Amino acid sequence: MGRLNKRDGYYFVLPGFLFFSLFLVYPLCRNFFYSFYDFKLSNLSAKHFVGFDNYSRVFHDPVFGVSLKNILIYGVISVPGQMLLGFAVAFALNNSSAVTKIFRTLYFLPVITSWVVASLVFKFIFIDQGLLNYVISDVFHWTNAPISWLSEPKKAIGVLSLLGIWKGVGWTMVMYLAALQNVPKELYESAELDGCNVWKKIIHITLPSIQKTTLFVQIMLIIGAFNVFTSVFLITKGGPIHQTEVMLSWMYQKAFSDYDLGYASALSYMFAVIIAMFTWIQFKVSNRE
Repeated sequence: MGRLNKRDGYYFVLPGFLFFSLFLVYPLCRNFFYSFYDFKLSNLSAKHFVGFDNYSRVFHDPVFGVSLKNILIYGVISVPGQMLLGFAVAFALNNSSAVTKIFRTLYFLPVITSWVVASLVFKFIFIDQGLLNYVISDVFHWTNAPISWLSEPKKAIGVLSLLGIWKGVGWTMVMYLAALQNVPKELYESAELDGCNVWKKIIHITLPSIQKTTLFVQIMLIIGAFNVFTSVFLITKGGPIHQTEVMLSWMYQKAFSDYDLGYASALSYMFAVIIAMFTWIQFKVSNRE
């Protein structure tokens, strides 16, 4: 009977295992195989083994360096922004009144908004003849000429980071709300008896109590920052002259515009190694603390 139950269990998980193997494991292995070949999308029948040449090209690719720098800048701006604002909103809405439920819904709406829609709206706001330049130039007359928000790389990365923060605050809020509701209220009551103000409660009670949630949120947001693509593709297209490329947009460019699938495959694995390295560092720092 025990063997029958065990066999039935295998049958139960078999469809999911086959789906996982076919659509995840096999493409990953095939992609790794292609990374060692000169493999062009324009000629799928012809591929030539080049060893580690594609990986060597990555280290000599100036656009890869620019894309990595842009990802780091994007992460440095968007990750702390989402965490700080998400925690502030969660702390402010950590009660069960009807008004706070309405505000929770409003803050979560950007999370379920399509990246395509959000990116096109932000592009409409920040283009040279967009809404923001109209307001600051024509309405308030703060500038004499439109500001090139999307044509200058530093400003464009700032706009992309702002979109990332706007999209992610609601998700961070939900994570922190769940953690805050598990903090014992007796700790706050004891702190009040000792004369602690709100800031001391946050520093000495709230933040230590939700430390694991903070680590989880941080890791997920960093992985999300490395995966930014849609907003870059729709707002700046990696320009001007590849100065706002990120790793996924450059990978897409090499695969589906330059048709260099072998090099794009090598880029994808370098991308995975970098994410794994950052995650490992985070766990090491967290365990040390």
